[in-house]
Amino acid sequence: MFVFYHIGQSDYAPYFYDNGPSSTNGNMALFSISEDTPIGTLIYVLNGTDPEGDPIRYGLTFEKGSKEYFRVEPKSGNVTLIQELDREKQDEISVLVSITDGRNKVVETVRVFVTDANDEPPQFQNLPFIIDVPEDTSPGTSIYRVQAVDKDMGSGGSVSYYLQTSPFAKFTIDGHSGILRVKPGETLDYETTPTHFVTVVAKDGGGKYKGKHQVMTSTATITVNVVDAQDMPPSFVGTPYFGYIYEVSVPGSEIFTVYAKDGDQGNPNPMHYSIMNGSDGVFDINSTSGCITLTTHPSLLKNELYEIKVKASEVGPNNQLLDYDVTTVTVRVVDLNNHPPTFYGENGPQSKFEVTMYEHPPAGEILRGFKITVNDSDQGANAKFKLRLVGPSRVLRVVPQTVLNEAQVTIIVEDTSGIDYEKGPTLSFKLLAVEIDTPERFSATADIVINLLDTNDNIPTFTSEYYIARVPENSPGGSSVVSVTANDPDSGRWGEVKYTIYGSGSDLFAIHPMSGLISTQPWTSLDAEVRSKYNFYVKAEDSEGKYSLAEVFVTVLDMNDHSPIFDDKLLEKTMIIGTPVKVEAVDEDAESPNNVIEYSIMTADPDNAFDINSNTGEIQLKPYIKSMEIVQNITKQKDCKWSLVVQARDRGSPSFSTTAVVNIDITEATPLKGPMAAFLMKSRDNPLKALGMVTVIISVLVGVTVLISTAMYMRNSKSNRIMPVRTLPPPPPSNTRPTDRPRAVPTISGALASKGSKKAKSSRRKEGNISSALVSELKMKLEQKIIESNQGGYY
Repeated sequence: MFVFYHIGQSDYAPYFYDNGPSSTNGNMALFSISEDTPIGTLIYVLNGTDPEGDPIRYGLTFEKGSKEYFRVEPKSGNVTLIQELDREKQDEISVLVSITDGRNKVVETVRVFVTDANDEPPQFQNLPFIIDVPEDTSPGTSIYRVQAVDKDMGSGGSVSYYLQTSPFAKFTIDGHSGILRVKPGETLDYETTPTHFVTVVAKDGGGKYKGKHQVMTSTATITVNVVDAQDMPPSFVGTPYFGYIYEVSVPGSEIFTVYAKDGDQGNPNPMHYSIMNGSDGVFDINSTSGCITLTTHPSLLKNELYEIKVKASEVGPNNQLLDYDVTTVTVRVVDLNNHPPTFYGENGPQSKFEVTMYEHPPAGEILRGFKITVNDSDQGANAKFKLRLVGPSRVLRVVPQTVLNEAQVTIIVEDTSGIDYEKGPTLSFKLLAVEIDTPERFSATADIVINLLDTNDNIPTFTSEYYIARVPENSPGGSSVVSVTANDPDSGRWGEVKYTIYGSGSDLFAIHPMSGLISTQPWTSLDAEVRSKYNFYVKAEDSEGKYSLAEVFVTVLDMNDHSPIFDDKLLEKTMIIGTPVKVEAVDEDAESPNNVIEYSIMTADPDNAFDINSNTGEIQLKPYIKSMEIVQNITKQKDCKWSLVVQARDRGSPSFSTTAVVNIDITEATPLKGPMAAFLMKSRDNPLKALGMVTVIISVLVGVTVLISTAMYMRNSKSNRIMPVRTLPPPPPSNTRPTDRPRAVPTISGALASKGSKKAKSSRRKEGNISSALVSELKMKLEQKIIESNQGGYY
């Protein structure tokens, strides 16, 4: 339809070209558009003209309240889609199309048709799908019809059906009608699978959508509840069944309740219970509840074990008994654990057992003094218990350790050292009996007391292996020295210790036989100077002769009870200027410092002429007295004999001293030639030392002579020649006396003489004369002055 409006003064109004329904150029009359056209698509071009050739403008308007789907460009007439289309909601759009040249305007109402695209999936109706199907439904039977609707048109609106595949599929569906059936060859079983969940798919015929072919589907779940049918027998629940009859049970006591249920749980039948056999007339059962009860007193039961056959039957609609099941109920007659273990002695129940015995019984010995029985009056596991001893570890053990009902209790020695009177005269243990496998764990306790009698199983033992004592010398007889102690753990007479001493030196000591106090003999006075060390043994012995020893060391402490003593109160000495003379005193005390002597000069005449070494007693002239001239100047006399008083004092406390007068004859001598003479000169004050040295020299000479003679004899023997004996020529004359002339010495003397010179011989002869003179003078204790003599070589 064309609607023309005359607006303005022009005679001719503009108008649209009508190019037909399929044209996209004109006034949009009979124009159609697919619902899947994208927004922004140029869908049409309005085309018109003005007869007068004036410029024209286009417009699109919609009815009030309706949605605007298109927009036009006023100059070009290009129409663009600005809203998404949905045919299923609106399949036709009314639009007012206008054209104007500014003066005249033409408005036309056109209808735009929205064509279908396959954009809608099928939609199931009447959801959810829940159906009940009897389990005895025959295979192939139709059980339900599903329905889905697709809003699209054409092939896109047609719907077909199929089921998602499953390896345990029990159903099938008709693809066109949607009828669900039990799959041929399959049956339903409530007891196996009471509910099935089947997934059905609805699919459309497909169609174009945005330029492509598209097939759309929807799924839904069909819940198939299998309704139980009476096709399963009943069954007992919780088998096997065990019941117990206790000693306190009474007739009518409940023993056990059985329970059975119909196999068809979807629609179960009630149960009926009955006893088939095995009750021996002492049991009954409630036909409805299945409770089995006792019909007699437990003491009248003949068996300890009953096996009752019980039957459970389904009750049908007319109270007829249908399918059934049978089970066995095992009933045991048991004892209640109402008695604890009990210990018995010879006179009945007893909680304390006591015995007296000697200590140290041998290991493995049975303590037969105990008469113990243990009993549990219960039966079976209730009467099983363990025995054990609680006390000093591993001293005793009990047999048996596991008891059923009753046993004689045996106690055996395991560690004999633990049964020791000295560790305690009484041993105490706890004998326990404790049930093993019962919840109550009843127990009993008995005291085991062992009173021990002592035996002589120990020897006296000293508190120390040795004792050290120090006793001052000259202590009065009977003085205490040391007290020894030995212990014997035994009791009574076996623990009494007697002491004795023996060994070298023990005769000077005595010991108290009971106290162990060692003292000196009453008649003894110990003297450190005679003997300062004693050691002996002390013996501790019990009444049966078992003993031990200890050693005693006694040291006699030296007391300062002796004064130093000189050889004589008047000492005569000869002093050569420059050589000291020595005085010596002896202190008979045994130890330092009592026997250590210090020397000092008390007085001297002349005064200040001598010094003395306080430790050695050597007296020498003052350093300024170097010659006889000085001595003579001091004395103003030819006779140079001086005297002094020397004191010898010990270092003891208190200190003792003694004095001696020393007369010293002062002389001067020219030093002798040769080492022997010098030695003899130094030994003037000690003649014994000089004589000893001469004796040693002579012995050495004789030994050398013998060795050389032996060597020469051996040499001559090997050469088978006889060597002539060499003799020495007679010595040259001298001033020696005939008795002093040396005798010829065979062999060795000649050999030595041949190697010497006359000068050497003369020198040796002179030294021999000097030595002889000095020896003689020493023997006379130097009572005369040394006189120069041509025999002795003095000048």
